[in-house]
Amino acid sequence: MWMLALGVFAVGTGEFVLAGLIPEVAEEFALSAGEAGQVVTIFAATCAVAGPVATVLTTRWPRRRVLSAAIALYIVGTAGTAAAPDFALVLLAQVAAAVGTGVFVPNAAVAAAAMVPEGRRGRAIATVVSGFTIAVAVGAPAGTAIGAELGWRSTMWLAGAVAAIGFVGIATLVPRTLGGSASDIGSRNALGAVIGIVGPLAQPKVRALLATTLVAFTAVYIPYTYVGTVFEPATGGDGVRLSLVMLTFGVSGVIGNLLGGRLVDRHGGGVVVAGALIVLTLSLAAMAVVREDLFWSLVVSAVYGASAFAITAPQQHRVLAVDPARAAILLSLNQSVLYLAIAASGAVGAIAIEVVGPASVLWIAAVISAGALLASFAAGRISARRGAAGSGASVDPEAEVAREEASGS
Repeated sequence: MWMLALGVFAVGTGEFVLAGLIPEVAEEFALSAGEAGQVVTIFAATCAVAGPVATVLTTRWPRRRVLSAAIALYIVGTAGTAAAPDFALVLLAQVAAAVGTGVFVPNAAVAAAAMVPEGRRGRAIATVVSGFTIAVAVGAPAGTAIGAELGWRSTMWLAGAVAAIGFVGIATLVPRTLGGSASDIGSRNALGAVIGIVGPLAQPKVRALLATTLVAFTAVYIPYTYVGTVFEPATGGDGVRLSLVMLTFGVSGVIGNLLGGRLVDRHGGGVVVAGALIVLTLSLAAMAVVREDLFWSLVVSAVYGASAFAITAPQQHRVLAVDPARAAILLSLNQSVLYLAIAASGAVGAIAIEVVGPASVLWIAAVISAGALLASFAAGRISARRGAAGSGASVDPEAEVAREEASGS
């Protein structure tokens, strides 16, 4: 289980550290910051588009083969980035790394859930996702610091080395018998892959859950993307103080993620997501009020980080429960929407800061978070209507899982 988390940590660090390495990349290739920043755009866009397609194409493969192939592709892409003699090859190598990331992360969550009893799935998913939150809290800042001292290529080689350790662990520790589902929609061609993706999107509950992910993480990443600007009154532009704010957010995010995984096994995903979104909304509003004071900024950042990442595992649990036979595809779509949310947060935040200022952008994020709560309630109502439909109607999988877990606790 922890080897899967290590793999997620490796690919997550490689993803988030890119933003911190843009100045070094720009300097080496004589680019503007905006031009060098396209490496982040290319990575996110590739993950969002190619991840679900590649997942459908490999959905009938044994899970260990999928994970091994995905992390191997990430290693190749990362090594290619580190060795690239020009920026065009950097972008090309990052496309390969992004496809590997887009396939690895959702399949790692599916594999973790399949390796434990049903009543521990939330905790299993949270364990794997903790690799992602630790990448945000520790991996990206450390990789940026290494890049500043030893060059950005050193950071990419190190990220590839960590992923190689994960590859060995997955190849030896993930059960060979952990296979893809025969009833899952898989395809050997791109057209079939598209059909496999569109099928789940026809379900109203899937659309409502993906909308929840999109809106919630747009709200989450607006302050994170512009953390330096948002907290400048408290930090005075000091990098050490800013890093303390970011560390507080990251560490509390790890704790919130693990706590959310435990709570979902006891109370169900919908309840935990609703509670986390309420706390997130309040913390974003509070952030707008206290952003000029360092102490209270740290306090609010801790609450913000814990509530933000407490959403992740329960939301994945809800998506998985809609149709367990298509778990890999559904979680890949959820991950794709998450990347779209990161992109949207950058655009919304940039416009809002320019038009209304840094303080007001936090109120906008709070309103967006409240909108995510409404989307989450809508998904829950779809479940309730299906569960209340005639006696011959099928039972909603998430509601049934929650009832079984509650009766067993």
